[in-house]
Amino acid sequence: MIRKYMAERLSWITFFIFLHLFIILVAYLDSAIPVQPIMYIVFLSLILFCIFLIFRYKKETNFYKRLEAREDNLDLSNMAEPDSPFERIIESSINNQTELLKRTAERSQMTLEQEKDELLSWIHEVKTPLTAMHLMIDRLDDGMLKSHLTYEWLRIHLLLDQQLHQRRMPFIENDLYMENMNLETIIFDEIKTVQTWCIQKGIGFDIQLDVTEVLSDAKWLAFIIRQLLTNSIKYSENTDISIKSHIHEEQTILEVADCGRGIDSKDVSRIFDKGFTSTSNHRDSAATGMGLYLAKRAADSLFISIDVQSELGAGTTLTLRFPKRNDFVNITSM
Repeated sequence: MIRKYMAERLSWITFFIFLHLFIILVAYLDSAIPVQPIMYIVFLSLILFCIFLIFRYKKETNFYKRLEAREDNLDLSNMAEPDSPFERIIESSINNQTELLKRTAERSQMTLEQEKDELLSWIHEVKTPLTAMHLMIDRLDDGMLKSHLTYEWLRIHLLLDQQLHQRRMPFIENDLYMENMNLETIIFDEIKTVQTWCIQKGIGFDIQLDVTEVLSDAKWLAFIIRQLLTNSIKYSENTDISIKSHIHEEQTILEVADCGRGIDSKDVSRIFDKGFTSTSNHRDSAATGMGLYLAKRAADSLFISIDVQSELGAGTTLTLRFPKRNDFVNITSM
C-alpha cells in the first residue's frame, strides 16, 4: 500500500522537490540572498513535509485498505466510512453498482426458476402421452415392430427422466429421505425398465447380492443405478452384465461390471466430467456425457463414492461404495 500511495502522490512529491531545488538555485545565483539560511529552511520544510506525508498516508489509505481487504461479495456492511469527497464518490458508485447487480441477479434467478418450473411441468405433461404410447405399443401384434418401437420409447423415457433429475439436482438436499431399503428390489425394478433394450441387444444379467439391505434414499439411489445400467447396456452387446454386492471394511460395495468396449486409460479420469463422451469414439452421437456426471453428483450428495476400472476392449466395472452407518449422521442432519 505504501508503494501505491507514493505512486499516487508522485506528482506532488516531484513538484515539492523541484520547488525547493529551484529556491536553492535562486539563492545560489543571487548573491544578495544568503544560501545557508535558505538551506536550513529547506531542511525544516523537508522534515515537515515528511511528517505531513506520513499523517496523510494513514488518513487517506484507511478507506482503501478496508476496500482492498473486503471480500468479493455484495455485502457492504463491512466497508469503511468515507472521509473525503472523492471517497464518497467511490462509495456511492460501489453502492449503486451493488444494487444494480443485486437486481440483475434477482431477475436472473426468477427467470431460471420460471424456466425450471416450466420444463418440469412440460416433462410431467409429456409423460402422459408417453404412457398412452406405451400401452398402444403393448397391443401391437407385430413382434419386430413392437420391439423397435419399445426401444425408441425407452430412449425417450430415459432421456426425460435424466432431464427431470438434472433439474432437481441443485435442490437434492431438500429431497433426501434416508431409510433402510431392499437393494435387490431396486436393481430388479431398474432391470425391468430396460428389459426390452437388453433383449434387443442380447444382454443378460448375472446377479449375486451378498448384501441386500442398504441405508440410502430410494429415489436417488435408483437413479444412480439406472445410469450405471444404461451406461453398461449402451456399450455392450451379446454378453452378460454382472451385478454383485458384498461387505468390505464395514462398507457395502455394489459392483456393476460389463464386457463391453471399455474405456481408454486416458479417458478414465474424465468420464464423470460434465459433457465428456470419449476421445477414442468421439463421433458417437448417441453419447450425451451426462449420465455418469449426474450419477456422480447424486452419489456425492448421498456420501456414496463411485470408482471405475476399465480396459479398452475388455469391459468396465463401476463400483458404488456406500458410507458406513455412522457417516449417515451427517446426511440425516440435512
